[in-house]
This record gives sequence, C-alpha cells and structure tokens, in this order.
Amino acid sequence: MESNFFDKVYNIVRQIPHGKVTTFGAIAKALGTARSSRMVGWAMNASHNIEDVPAHRVVNRKGLLTGKHHFYGTNLMQQLLENEGIKVIDNQIVDFEKHFWQPEVIDQ
Repeated sequence: MESNFFDKVYNIVRQIPHGKVTTFGAIAKALGTARSSRMVGWAMNASHNIEDVPAHRVVNRKGLLTGKHHFYGTNLMQQLLENEGIKVIDNQIVDFEKHFWQPEVIDQ
C-alpha cells in the first residue's frame, strides 16, 4: 500500500486507459477523500517530471484542460490528448462523456 497521497494519485492516473480522461474530483473520490480534488491537482502539478504518469489525461469536472500551463510547450496537453483520438476545442474536450473514465474506489 502506498504511504504517500501523491503516490496514490499517481497509481490511479497510471490506470487511465489510452483515449480516456478522468477528473481531479473522480480521483479524490476513488481515494476516499472526495473533498481533496485540489490536493489531487497539486499532485498532478508535481508529476510532470515522472514519465510514466500520463498527467495529460486528468482534466477538471467540465472537461477543461486546466492543467495545460504545467506542460512544456503551448499546446502540449491538447496535442497529447488529440494524439489519443480525443477532440479538443477551446481548451475543452468536445465529447467529455465519451472519453470519461471512472476510477474504482480504493479500499482504505
């Protein structure tokens, strides 16, 4: 079992399938800490040097690419999502329901 909240977040993010996204809140809820979505955001901000954490697959509850300014390059987050077949217009996923992935709740 992971000892660190950030590590628990990263383990969930690593499970997000190619072509799917999830939200900060869905991750927090899966961890049993539904009110900690902001802390999930902090974990994601700190993850960009960890190669096996697909941080581009985590968006806000409306499908907005709110973490995009933490990626190198102007539109890297959008490009990574589009490379997986996810259409993005004006920094928002066009068909959020189609691409949303719900992580399983982890037993604490």
